[in-house]
Amino acid sequence: MKKILLAILISGTAGLALAQTADTVKKSTDTTKHAADTSGSFTIHYGGHFNDKDTSHHKDKSYPRGFIGITFSRFDLGLAKLVDNGSLTLQPQNKFLNYRAWKTSNVGFDVFQMGLRFSQNFRIYLSGGFDWTLIRLEDNITILKDQPVLSYKQDDVDYSKNRFSSSYLRVPLSFDFRTNEDRHGTRWHFVFGPDGGVLLEGMVKQISQENGKQKFYNPYNYANFRYGGFIRLGYGAFGVFAKYYANNMFQNSPEQDGLKNFSFGLMVGF
Repeated sequence: MKKILLAILISGTAGLALAQTADTVKKSTDTTKHAADTSGSFTIHYGGHFNDKDTSHHKDKSYPRGFIGITFSRFDLGLAKLVDNGSLTLQPQNKFLNYRAWKTSNVGFDVFQMGLRFSQNFRIYLSGGFDWTLIRLEDNITILKDQPVLSYKQDDVDYSKNRFSSSYLRVPLSFDFRTNEDRHGTRWHFVFGPDGGVLLEGMVKQISQENGKQKFYNPYNYANFRYGGFIRLGYGAFGVFAKYYANNMFQNSPEQDGLKNFSFGLMVGF
């Protein structure tokens, strides 16, 4: 987690420097009042934002327009569900993964984006960020490290918290349709697209009177790569999301074949 936060800080510093450089170049080369670009031109605007306003320096109306930069957007906070061969009820071989429905969550956000705006109402962009699935296990078990298949052992310990989580680098491709601004200067968004991910780490966090707080890091047979799709709907900066990953949550584990990840909830920042 510390490495991820450090990477975000470095990326943010680099993005700020890039934006400042772009502004310096603009000031040194543009000594006259800016005129709208001719139709069909292509421009790049640096920087990300936390809302759906067009924050480009030149309010030109030419398309397509490119954008690239550091951002803090699409902050997701919701519930995560395990889908076992199309059912929300776990099959007998997966009962050890019984979880607390209201304490099993998904958290994620984007820190980079680049794309093309084709009109005031449509843009396509590729973004990168981080995504966590936090499974709050019901039973007093420990998921075992470095096993050929997903394995566990039963413990004689009463855990007040037993969390089995994964973190992924997420890379969604978004098709963003939005309405014109209303009288409040705000838009509706409808966004969908494919979503890929690369495993960063798995973790077991346990808290008990006997052992105190413990954390164990390991891939835990989580899929090294995952792929699926998402949908987002909202007004202004706020909305709802749903994400579904089509491949198995765990790799090289035949008994978990067909066990997949679905999440939904609230989001901030289009």
